[in-house]
Amino acid sequence: MTLQHDNATSHTDRSVRDFLQDRNVSVLPWPAKSPDLNPIEHVWDLLDRSARVIPPRNVRELAGVLVEEWGNISQHELANLMQSMRRKCTAVLNAAGGHTRY
Repeated sequence: MTLQHDNATSHTDRSVRDFLQDRNVSVLPWPAKSPDLNPIEHVWDLLDRSARVIPPRNVRELAGVLVEEWGNISQHELANLMQSMRRKCTAVLNAAGGHTRY
C-alpha cells in the first residue's frame, strides 16, 4: 500500500512516520505546499456541509453519522468531482504549480 498525504505537519510528525513504517506503508513523495488535488478533500467538504443541528455526542455516534451521510452523497456528485480533475490539473499546470481557484 502507498499512502498520499499533503505533508501537513500532523502527517509528517515522527510518531506518524514511525506508525506507517511499522506497518510497512510507503508514502508517496509529495512536495510541501503543493496544490491539493485529492478529490476526497471535496468529499469531506460535502460531509462537513451536511452537518446536523444536533452534533454527535461521542465517537460511536460520529461514526454512525459519517456512514449515514456518506451514503447520502449521490453518485452524480461523486462523478462531478472526478470529472473536475482534468480541469483542476490543467489549472495547476497552467499556473506552474502556483495558486489556482481550486
